[in-house]
Amino acid sequence: MALAQKVISVENIAVELNGRMVLEDVSFDVRQGEFVAVLGPNGAGKTTLFKVLLGLLEPARGKVSVLGKPPRLGAKEIGYAPQHRTLETDLALRARDVVGFGLDGHKWGIGFLGGRRRSAAIDRVLDEVGVCHLADMPVGRLSGGEQQQMYIAQALITNPRVLMLDEPLSNLDISHAREIVSLLSGVSRSRGVAVMLISHDINPLLHAVDRVLYLANGHSAIGSPEEVITSETLSMLYSSKVDVIRSGGRIFVAGAET
Repeated sequence: MALAQKVISVENIAVELNGRMVLEDVSFDVRQGEFVAVLGPNGAGKTTLFKVLLGLLEPARGKVSVLGKPPRLGAKEIGYAPQHRTLETDLALRARDVVGFGLDGHKWGIGFLGGRRRSAAIDRVLDEVGVCHLADMPVGRLSGGEQQQMYIAQALITNPRVLMLDEPLSNLDISHAREIVSLLSGVSRSRGVAVMLISHDINPLLHAVDRVLYLANGHSAIGSPEEVITSETLSMLYSSKVDVIRSGGRIFVAGAET
């Protein structure tokens, strides 16, 4: 069976920020419909890598291709949900207003869709992520999980081919984290969208991801969780002894700065 088309290709990139080499030699690819978790400790360059793929940062060296082209800012083929904080309870914006920013907010330009077509597009994507019944709810009254579903809807509304999410599981309990992972897995399969998700913990993702991209000390390793999250591979990335313990269907990493 033929492999799916590559939608992201990164070859030996290096990125320097404030005089520090954050990424030194990172290479990987992502294929259409693939679900990839991006893991690593704080400061490993996970968000920096996303900024490179979004066209916000230029690597010092190496090659990057997204959908067959160099990364460019504001490409509607890329859906992006950045890190977010819980919104204030008195914020008057409705869920449908926030989702609509994905169509005609400042980053996409003005007038992508208008009138009834715009409302219908918002309703469709809210229904897809399971919060259509909350469309007119003030966003500050949504739970953390519901807010995250809303941001995923915003990222999906332009029908992207690549969906990038920066720590969407942070501050969610285990139940809501699993719901978000199942939602993203379903979206990846049904739409054929490549999903890249930054996380500090692989455990909520184990049942859903195809591969793991692990960043540490400026370097990377990619493969299945069984291939990458091992004592040997992580010890090599960290340049120090790391123990990986599997127990009760969960993975624990000891000896690394996590």
